[in-house]
Amino acid sequence: MPDASHAALRHLDVAIVGGGLAGLYAIHRLRGMGLKVRAYEQGSGIGGTWFWNRYPGARCDVESLEYSYSFDEQLQQDWKWPERYGTQPQILRYINHVADRFDLRRDVQLNTRIQSAVFDSTANEWTLTTREGETIKARYVVMAAGNLSTPRVPDFKGIHDFKGKWYHTGLWPQEGVDFSGLRVGVIGTGSSGVQMIPIIAQQARQLTVFQRTANFSLPARNTPMPEEKERRHKAEYAQRRAAAMETPFAIGGHPKPTRKTLEVPAEERARTYEAKWQEGGSISYLYSYTDLLVSKEANDTASEFVRDKIRSIVKDPRTAELLAPKDHPIGTKRLCLDTNYYETYNRPNVSLVDVRSDPIQEITPKGVRLASGAEYELDALCFATGFDAMTGALNEIDIRTTDGAVLRQHWEGGPLTYLGLMVAGFPNMFIVTGPGSPGVKTQMIASIEQHVDWIANAIRYLGEHRLDRIEPTAQAEQDWVAHVNAVADSTLYPLANSWYVGANIPGKPRVFMPYVGGFDRYKKHSEAIAVRGYEGFTLSRHETAAVAS
Repeated sequence: MPDASHAALRHLDVAIVGGGLAGLYAIHRLRGMGLKVRAYEQGSGIGGTWFWNRYPGARCDVESLEYSYSFDEQLQQDWKWPERYGTQPQILRYINHVADRFDLRRDVQLNTRIQSAVFDSTANEWTLTTREGETIKARYVVMAAGNLSTPRVPDFKGIHDFKGKWYHTGLWPQEGVDFSGLRVGVIGTGSSGVQMIPIIAQQARQLTVFQRTANFSLPARNTPMPEEKERRHKAEYAQRRAAAMETPFAIGGHPKPTRKTLEVPAEERARTYEAKWQEGGSISYLYSYTDLLVSKEANDTASEFVRDKIRSIVKDPRTAELLAPKDHPIGTKRLCLDTNYYETYNRPNVSLVDVRSDPIQEITPKGVRLASGAEYELDALCFATGFDAMTGALNEIDIRTTDGAVLRQHWEGGPLTYLGLMVAGFPNMFIVTGPGSPGVKTQMIASIEQHVDWIANAIRYLGEHRLDRIEPTAQAEQDWVAHVNAVADSTLYPLANSWYVGANIPGKPRVFMPYVGGFDRYKKHSEAIAVRGYEGFTLSRHETAAVAS
C-alpha cells in the first residue's frame, strides 16, 4: 500500500511514467524549474532498460563516452568508464550514481505500475491510477516509459508444459543463471541473442540456436578504456557534444562521408570497409559513404563485404550461409555489435537450426519440436525475441480523455504523433522519444535530453504566457506522420521486416515508426517550431486551472 509520503504527493505539476534514463532526467530538469514532480516506475529499481536487461553479455552498442548524460560537465569529467562499450552492470551503476548525485530518488516511486491515465477536459488535469489503486492528479504527464520496455514472449503452443526453465532477455533473473553442463536453446538472433549466445556457449554442454532471420553483426572491438583516449575525449567534451548534435545519429567522432559508394574504385572500397571492420562499431561502417542507406546498389557492396567476412570466419559452409543475411540491406534493421559471435559457431558444442525452412511447431515438455517432427531436447530455453517496440509500453496503459479519445483506438492503424512528442486529442501529455521521433535511430541519451529540454521549455512558455494547455492539431499530426513515412520511403529502411515497422509482433499494423531524417534535422526543426510560438500546436488557458509557475 502507498505510504503517507505518496499520499502527500498525489497532486503534482508533472507526473512522469518511467524511472529510466528519460524519467530521471525529466525529474532533474523539471524540478529545477520549481515544479512538483514524481516518477512512477514499475520495477524494484531505477534504470529502465538497463535494470531489466540483465541477460549474459548485455552491453551498449554505443561507446560509453558518448552514451552518457551531457547536462552536467562535472559529471562527465568525474565518471570513469572501465571499457569502450559499457556493460549492463556498469551502465546501471552509472545511472544509480547520477540518481544519488542529483538526489533524484526522493521523487521516484518504485514497484508502481500505472494502469490508466485519464485527461479531464473540464478540470484540465490528468488522473493516473496505479495497479494498487493509488490515484495521482497532475497538470502534465510525461510518458518516459521507453521504446524497448515491453518484452515479447512468443505464444508458442506448449510453452507452459516445458519441464525445464525458460527465460526472456528482457525479464532476466536478477541473480543470474548458471548454464553449466546444460542443454540450452536460444530462440532469436537479434541484438540480445548476438550478445548472449557467445557467453552461454562457454557454459553450456550443448547450445542450439534457433534462427528464423539472420542479422548483420559487426565486431565491437571492445577493450578496457585507454587512459589517453579518455583524457583526450574529456578535454574536448563540450566540442564533441556540439559536433554530435550536427550528425544524423547524434554521435560524434566520425567524419561525415563525402563520396558516393560507386564513385570509388572497388579496391579502395574494400580497403575502406576492411579498415572500418577492424576499427569496430556500427556508425563508422555506415558512415563509409554518403549513400549506403539510400542506394540498393551501393548498399550491396557493404552487405556483401560483411557476408564474405562471415563466410571466412564460420568454418562450416552451410552454417555460414545461414548466418549471412540476404533478405535486407545492411543497416536497415538494427545493426548488431558482437564479440566473437560468428566464431562461436565453430565450437563443437554449438549448432544452428534454420526455423525459417522448418518452423517451430511447439514447445514440448522436453524441448522444441519443429514442423518436420524433429525434436530438440533441452534443459533450458532462452527467448531473445525482442520487444513490442515504441508503442507497447503506452498501449499497455489505458490512456483516454473525458472527451472520448482513446489512445489505443487512435493508434489502431499505427502510431500517430506530432514530432514524436505529443498526440492530437491528448492535451498536456508529452512523450519522450516516441514514435515519429529519431530516438531509436540515435544515441538515445542525446535524444532523451533534447526531448526533455523541449518539453521543459514548452511548459515554461505556457507559464510565462499564462496558459496551461497544449496539444497538437490533427492537421499537424497528419502532416508529420506523412513526412516521417515520406522520409523513410526515400531510404532503404522499408525493405526490411524489422521492429521499426512492428514486424516482430503478430497483427501489429505495419507502419514505419522512427524518424530517419536524422537527429540534426529533427533538432533544428522541432526547435524552430518552438521559436515560432509552437507552430502546429493549440495553446490555451483553462478558466479555473492554476497557472504554471
